[in-house]
Amino acid sequence: MKWQRSRGRAASARAAAVGAAVCVLAALPVQAGADSGPSPYVFDPGAKRISGAATTSGAKQLDADGTYRDSIEPGGTRIYRLNLDARTNAYVSAVAVPGAASTVAYGDKIEISLQNSQGSDCSSNDAQFGTASKYPRPLAAYAYRLVEKGAYSCQEAGPYYVVIERTGEDSSTPEPWELEIRHVSEPELTSPGPSEAPSGWPSASPEPVGGESRARAGGTGFYDAAELGKGEWTAEIEPGASLFYRVPVDWGQQIFAGADLGSAAGTGSGSGFVSGAFSMALYNPARGLVDTSNSLSYNGKQKTTALDALPPVAYENRFGSRTGDKEMRFAGWYYLRVSLSPEVGKEFGPGPYGLTLRVDVTGDPKGAPAYAGPAGDFSVDPDDRQAPTGGDTSRTAAVADNGTMTLVAAGGIGMGTVLVAGLGVWTLLARRRAAPGPG
Repeated sequence: MKWQRSRGRAASARAAAVGAAVCVLAALPVQAGADSGPSPYVFDPGAKRISGAATTSGAKQLDADGTYRDSIEPGGTRIYRLNLDARTNAYVSAVAVPGAASTVAYGDKIEISLQNSQGSDCSSNDAQFGTASKYPRPLAAYAYRLVEKGAYSCQEAGPYYVVIERTGEDSSTPEPWELEIRHVSEPELTSPGPSEAPSGWPSASPEPVGGESRARAGGTGFYDAAELGKGEWTAEIEPGASLFYRVPVDWGQQIFAGADLGSAAGTGSGSGFVSGAFSMALYNPARGLVDTSNSLSYNGKQKTTALDALPPVAYENRFGSRTGDKEMRFAGWYYLRVSLSPEVGKEFGPGPYGLTLRVDVTGDPKGAPAYAGPAGDFSVDPDDRQAPTGGDTSRTAAVADNGTMTLVAAGGIGMGTVLVAGLGVWTLLARRRAAPGPG
């Protein structure tokens, strides 16, 4: 009888321990299978965390070909250091990501500059929301130091400083914006290259891209941008979301891009209106803004927009004076971002909304400049020229799969840990109760 009572107590203890383990497991955080809102921006998982300084004295170094994570407060300044030689061109980009539920205003912007040790700007650029599209979405801008014949400033070797500043309005949400910072280098030329911008180039848009449309879900950041080639591509976009795509454009080639936003379901002739509802932007391989399309207003009917004609990719474009044209200065992956205002969801329903992208890359690839070393991001691998034909050939699927496997692994480890702990408690209780005692 004593043995039966001990066994019964042990069984009860085991049941209680396993029950506690299940309860603890149920309480563990689990990623939902589908979010109720647009997916967040996907940061490069290999990015290193860094804290920007308030002054140059405490600035931490950004290594070439490195990606970093930081954040910036309203009215804040972040400063980082570069150690540059007197031969290599350096580019530093900053992607600012406001919270999906934050409020932004016309004057909200980030500005990035690259300065020499004398405090002079080598270059600077900014990105802001503007009057037409005042809703949270990623903003990107870049600054650079170029080694140029005949230039006097920013040519010497030594320390340089990247300064990122955020300007905000009182009506905006006073929360930090996440930053993704990337530093890339462009090798010097082994022989003097062109020093003047092209005087003319073909500006006529090509014939509409034919063929059957192919589905291609977009990424949510530069890192997981989905690959596109020549053709017509379809996707779905939710209000408040930004989708990213990337297109290989080689030396001597031109890129043309347009986008159609489909009509809302059940709106008939249109019963509402949203200004600045849809926008598209193009960034070069260094994540510098090349061009933006007109920000479309939306009344529930289908709308279309397109980028202006841009010059063929050429090293000498950098010497031009027209903003945008001079950003077509190197080959590599060019990035398209399309964004849909959350106001569309409030006015016409949560969607998703149909999206069609038309991409054309014209011209035969030409030889690269006489770089002294590997061009890295500023080149197109022959395999990249093959337009994707089906499935998801980008990093989007890999990121999703990795996220899923990480979740499964974490869940498995969590379950194993909890169950082992629970069984350990049961074993201890059983042994203590089975041990001989005074009664």
